[in-house]
Amino acid sequence: MKFKIFTVACLLLTQYAIASTQVNSLRVWTSPENTKAVIDLSDQVDYKLFQLDSPPRVVVDISNTKLNKKLKLKKNSVINSIRNGKKDKTTLRLVFDLATQQQAKSFLLKPAKQYGHRLVIQLSDEKKIKKKKTVKQKHANKDRDIIIAVDAGHGGEDPGASGASGTREKNITLKIAKMLAKIIDDEPGMKAVLIRKGDYYLALEKRYKQAREHQADLFVSIHADAFTDPKVHGMSVYILSKKGATSEAAKWLAQSENSSDLVGGVVLEDKDNILAKVLLDLSQNAAMEASLKSAQKVLAALKLIEKPHKKRVERANFVVLRSPDVPSMLIETAYISNPKEEKRLKTKKFQQKLANSIKDGIKQYFYQSPPPNTWIANHITTAKHTVVSGDTLGKIAQSYQVSMNELKRLNNKASNTILVGEVLILPKTTP
Repeated sequence: MKFKIFTVACLLLTQYAIASTQVNSLRVWTSPENTKAVIDLSDQVDYKLFQLDSPPRVVVDISNTKLNKKLKLKKNSVINSIRNGKKDKTTLRLVFDLATQQQAKSFLLKPAKQYGHRLVIQLSDEKKIKKKKTVKQKHANKDRDIIIAVDAGHGGEDPGASGASGTREKNITLKIAKMLAKIIDDEPGMKAVLIRKGDYYLALEKRYKQAREHQADLFVSIHADAFTDPKVHGMSVYILSKKGATSEAAKWLAQSENSSDLVGGVVLEDKDNILAKVLLDLSQNAAMEASLKSAQKVLAALKLIEKPHKKRVERANFVVLRSPDVPSMLIETAYISNPKEEKRLKTKKFQQKLANSIKDGIKQYFYQSPPPNTWIANHITTAKHTVVSGDTLGKIAQSYQVSMNELKRLNNKASNTILVGEVLILPKTTP
């Protein structure tokens, strides 16, 4: 008899413990593709989701859960309001009143970084869901603009690193990315595509896939580094590691039979395995070579601001750099974990300085190696001078009737030092 009483008591305690799961808060993030409602929970849960029409609603029943406090809804164009009630004694019901009919998907997330358990409800406008069109020909237009995909790291649920005074990486990267996109658009023959336009989460693979969809000539991802030692400082530029490239190539080849996607402007699905691998290798090698050369130009331009954290372009297996046919780089603009650099990163002056230097590096690369059929390739003549023994920067400037300051600016030089065999870019002229 005592054993039975003890068993009942344990069951009651277990039921009470399970029913103690709480909904702590609600956060809403809106992106061009969808709206995500993120429900913060104190523990993992079981739930059911269904949709109703006239008016459109999404209903979520969360088992053994109670509401900790009234949920505050961030103003948005998709969810008009949220209501709560009880389906039964232990089931919390949340009703999302929608402005228009949406397609709802949901999933649970485990604790990560500063977040605990989460239930995510993803809403997509049914009218805006379109089938992706296969690109039949890449860059068919003559005199086209060179397209730069500018990616602001992190966003929404993923704030990135934080500085000592609370500065969030996601906000800094978006400001720099917007500045960079604007000054790229101001350059003749160049056009920027902003990958993340606001404060929302965007999966890493979606970022480089967007660059491919826009047929970008270069993908640039902006970040702000962090480290446990607050004294660490400086900028770094990364490209994809060879290991990362190899694993991505294997994935693309495995998918080629069921995919009509393009690699380097060529469809892989109708090619045999050997030919598909050769075509992918050629495309990937060309992209990685261009990645390195463009990253070197950007790093040289950034060196004019201050001494970088790393003297050379680094290689790492960043997911966001894994496009097989778009040259890609990731720029760590500064260490947000360093109090001095965090303070500078928050200033518009330093953000603009970074954007200008990145643009200068990109521009110099494309003026030296413009893709065929682009406006820059067809309309801009780039003169070059190879340094020989006895040359000085002053003599070269005088012989080409250009100022030394302009010569140094064009070649990202902080000093007058030149090396035999070095190729210097001279002012560009339109024929």
